[in-house]
Amino acid sequence: MRKPFIAGNWKMYKTVAQALELVAGLKQTLGDVLTMELAVCPPATALAAVSGALAGSNIGVGAQNMYWKDEGAFTGESSPVMVKELAQYVILGHSERRQFFGETDETVNLKLKAALAHGITPIVCIGESLEQNKAGETVSFVGGQMRGAFAGIPAEDAAKVVLAYEPIWAIGTGLTATPEDANRIIKEAIRDVLTAFYDTATAEAIRVQYGGSVKPDNMADFIVMPEIDGALVGGASLKVDSFTAIVKNALAALK
Repeated sequence: MRKPFIAGNWKMYKTVAQALELVAGLKQTLGDVLTMELAVCPPATALAAVSGALAGSNIGVGAQNMYWKDEGAFTGESSPVMVKELAQYVILGHSERRQFFGETDETVNLKLKAALAHGITPIVCIGESLEQNKAGETVSFVGGQMRGAFAGIPAEDAAKVVLAYEPIWAIGTGLTATPEDANRIIKEAIRDVLTAFYDTATAEAIRVQYGGSVKPDNMADFIVMPEIDGALVGGASLKVDSFTAIVKNALAALK
């Protein structure tokens, strides 16, 4: 049985003071949640403060990106050694990183290997554009991202990865894939590809989140789908009330 996992991606929002205010509220409202894995992913400037504030709590901490080298002359980057001091998770290959900062399937693969080598749980983002979706290319494109991300990674390591299916056209637009469509795509483009790449047991072990305009009023519809194991939440994770409602509605739907 895969444990549900909801994570909040704060993107480029929240000063240190604002971040601490937010996590203080989340500790109060979500501090008793034990049947679901929870995490927040603040910007790098707030990572240390949030990590300290959440130490010993039921809410984990994730970085939004990292480089694949342990150290070196890579100005502006954070290494897996640095990330591991402050976080248990790292988001890799988010569509915004791919679109604006040149992330590729090859660099995602390098970062994924580095995260696994250092015991950091990677949250690998995959998803298609609106044009690809309308052209019926979703399964082939997302499947290609999958093959690129997992190249050279053995099954025992692959099972530790969390995937986030985020259709690019649904991020920050207010549009969402229907729960049924997301469930079908995850089955056909993710689990079936993993089964072919590894085996059925590995494919079934990997948790897959849905991301893309996740809100309190649609979370329950997604979490009850058999292939969806949680959510990577964007804008709705920036407020205590909305992120709490997403988690609580998911918990209620799973009872």
